[in-house]
Amino acid sequence: MSFPELKLGDWTQKVRGNLVPNQLLSEITWFRVGGPAQLFFQPADEEDLAFFLKNLPEDIRVTTIGLGSNLLIRDGGLDGVVIRLSARGFGNVEVLDRHRLRVGTALPDARVATAAANAGIDGLTFYSGIPGGIGGALYMNAGCYGTETRDRVVELRAVTRQGEIVNLTNGDMGYLYRKSNGPRGAVFTSAVYQGVPGEPEAIKAAMKEITERREATQPIRSKTGGSTFKNPDGHSSWRLIDDAGLRGFKVGDAQMSELHCNFMLNTDAASAHDLETLGETVRNKVRAKSGIELRWEIRRMGHFPPGREVREFLDGDVFTGAV
Repeated sequence: MSFPELKLGDWTQKVRGNLVPNQLLSEITWFRVGGPAQLFFQPADEEDLAFFLKNLPEDIRVTTIGLGSNLLIRDGGLDGVVIRLSARGFGNVEVLDRHRLRVGTALPDARVATAAANAGIDGLTFYSGIPGGIGGALYMNAGCYGTETRDRVVELRAVTRQGEIVNLTNGDMGYLYRKSNGPRGAVFTSAVYQGVPGEPEAIKAAMKEITERREATQPIRSKTGGSTFKNPDGHSSWRLIDDAGLRGFKVGDAQMSELHCNFMLNTDAASAHDLETLGETVRNKVRAKSGIELRWEIRRMGHFPPGREVREFLDGDVFTGAV
């Protein structure tokens, strides 16, 4: 399917970044599924992004996506504008005084961990174990192995939906477990992290250990979106899934990993519908087995094609947008 062209006016001629109508989002998500973006925008830099958002009519939906790792875009695609920041415009790293690091939000998390290690800054090794980019990490308070984004980020820079460039503090983000409550619609462009002094070789050794642990326990070389469900209080999602007999469970070419059963995989040619149906089937069966309702960690967004809707727990409400 495709969307009708957005008629935005002559002001778009002053935009320096790339504007692409009906860009297939399956090409940039780790699951390799998803329909088109009505208009796909990669700004040249922060000023270009601010100009675009300031001039874009308020009634046009704007969705920002990062590297596409923790994201399931439905087969009907996304209307409005989809913004993705490029490494060229938003991939900088700057070492600051007092063991701080300023990074652009298009950088992969692992690149930030490496940059910190090279500078002798400890405390960011956990990012070497998280797929995806810094923009997504800031949005969802990404973390692993006992450390979360909120533990290290001290300030952020963003462009609001109205095109205003703003500076934010950690407190402005209202961080919770795998969630933030910052300014609605803001696009994060950079962040400053506070680390602690460390020896580069010792930090790199710790990062290597994290990487080896991930490779041994997670299907990181598959078409996956990382952890599918958040851990309920006092429980591990993978154990609840395993106890329900769902390790390796499949819907079409969508499968819960044999290696780590809280990871969904696109084993070949799964659709977004297959993957979301698999997830809701797992939620249904886990609830029936344990009484516990798993909550999605993977962000799902976009439109269902007609007749291909997926209901919560397979029998509840139809999702209509990002969750």
